Amino acid sequence: MPVPVSTRVQKRRKALRSAGLRPVQIWVPDTRRPDFDAECRRQAMLVAVADASDSDLGALLDAALADLDDDDRS
Repeated sequence: MPVPVSTRVQKRRKALRSAGLRPVQIWVPDTRRPDFDAECRRQAMLVAVADASDSDLGALLDAALADLDDDDRS
């Protein structure tokens, strides 16, 4: 006789908890919403404006890239 789905799920969750894991619920943006693309554009524009006005950002990114290059050579 087949094992009910609820029993299999319970067993799987118990095994995961025994492995030191715990369930976490996350909420993500609903990409199916009609205004999703407009909101993405709005937020991207805000980031672009903030980046353009941050004169230290380029230097920070260059330093981070140089640091990564140094790590690859060691």
